[in-house]
Amino acid sequence: MTDTRNDGPDLDALIVGAGFSGLYMLHRLRDTLGMRAQVVESADDVGGTWYWNRYPGARCDSESYFYSFSDRLSQELLQEWTWSERFAGQPEILSYLQHVAQRYDLRRDIRFSTTVTAATWDGEGNRWHVETGDGATTTARHLVTAVGCLSTTNLPDFPGRDSFRGESYHTGRWPHEGVDFTGKRVAVIGTGATSVQAVPEIAEQAAHVVVLQRTPNYDISGGNRPMSEEDAREIKDNYADIWARTRETGFGFPYDAPDRTALSVSDQERQEIFEEAWARGGFRLGTTFNDLLIDADANATAAEFLRSKIREKVRDPEVAAMLSPTDHPFFTKRPPLENGYYDTFNRDNVTLVDVRSTPIEAITENGVRVDGTDYEVDAIVYATGFDAMTGTLFRLNITGRDGVGLTEKWTDGPRTYMGLTTRGFPNLFMITGPQSPSVMSNMPVSIEQHVDWVTDCLRWMNERGLDRIEPTAEAEDGWVEHHTAVGNMTLLPQADSWWMGANIPGKQRSVYPYMGGVGVYRGLCDEVAAKGYEGFETATTGAASMA
Repeated sequence: MTDTRNDGPDLDALIVGAGFSGLYMLHRLRDTLGMRAQVVESADDVGGTWYWNRYPGARCDSESYFYSFSDRLSQELLQEWTWSERFAGQPEILSYLQHVAQRYDLRRDIRFSTTVTAATWDGEGNRWHVETGDGATTTARHLVTAVGCLSTTNLPDFPGRDSFRGESYHTGRWPHEGVDFTGKRVAVIGTGATSVQAVPEIAEQAAHVVVLQRTPNYDISGGNRPMSEEDAREIKDNYADIWARTRETGFGFPYDAPDRTALSVSDQERQEIFEEAWARGGFRLGTTFNDLLIDADANATAAEFLRSKIREKVRDPEVAAMLSPTDHPFFTKRPPLENGYYDTFNRDNVTLVDVRSTPIEAITENGVRVDGTDYEVDAIVYATGFDAMTGTLFRLNITGRDGVGLTEKWTDGPRTYMGLTTRGFPNLFMITGPQSPSVMSNMPVSIEQHVDWVTDCLRWMNERGLDRIEPTAEAEDGWVEHHTAVGNMTLLPQADSWWMGANIPGKQRSVYPYMGGVGVYRGLCDEVAAKGYEGFETATTGAASMA
């Protein structure tokens, strides 16, 4: 590598990804700190996951009014923007992010249709060399990954998959022009969150839908509805309090579990509490009691309540039993919000097929074969999820100090300090990386917390003439130990979920998100900063400094 110590890097910071994280990171570094920052984005516009996930029924599962940028970005924007639905659909969220990009003139510093192919640390020049698919190499003092937690699709290698002569789609890479299933026979493989949203919509169009289910899930009442003028007025009048609460609660919602355990109340009172939460919709059912994720007996009460709701909704007892989970506790797999999913199985044109006891044998030219039965279809929808948390990070081909790749370092699972940094990779920051709350939280709240923390850190470094930062081995070991201990206190390890990395063959099985809660985590990060970024090694290298 050439000696670049006397020449400054092209940028102070290169950001990968133009979703919620990348847009806010660019704004904070460029407009708040005055740094030379640029975003690289593989899509041809902003939006991140909301650019790619355009499948029928796609919508957020956090309520719209707090699935957005907070007053940390703009008080005015909060008052100007009015959401049309309680849980916004993909087109509205994408429109919102496009509006933010336009309002803050962010596109001028975003390179669209550009994919990172490799990022290599240059210790001599104290910078990252980032290669992209167009053949260019860009150098940057700092590298920030804002690639999202659910952006690398998981497409299982079923035998004969490529032999199918009909149409094939993955929910995470849906055609922008949409798909018309009118009069068609459709197979949907998978019953996670995307399937729960897509199946009711597809069933309205298709001649017949075959849903192939490996693992049933505990789907919670969504309760989506249009937002009224009164809703908007009340929310906007109380935004300051709403955002303050999201930053202190366990999941980043403006509500938290009360100080009570599930078995501390009578059966009748518990049932009434569950019923009220179900009627309100959203994730409130998961916050009815403070021990649902740590006590198996408490969890069992919520699980049975949800199974009873499935039996109420699904008329065929055998189908209801197939849809009812019994092999894992409630909320140890991501619980989708359902708006008509269970009712869909009362339709004459929908068939549920169990592929757990008899797995998919093959994809054939004409459909899907299960246990010797051929289900002939015109289209297959793969609702098979993502290589979550680490998949996209690994695809960036990041190589740190001494030629060690991130994939190599994390062979036995992620090793980070606070889910933000990892030793051996100086000046690398990961927004909502593994071992941070990330997917176990309302994402915009965790995104803003990480972006603001990184911004404050770089400001602190600039004020002191520092140009290199990296966690110590002791700090990283301590965080991994703490993260693992907290995760193992919960019931999450009892399920084979993507939260555990269990959906990807060969992936290290561990608790990937931090389970200590958004408010607790924020306090720990703030404490590190208040102590002069305790647990980090910093230096002035002598390489050309930032402008």
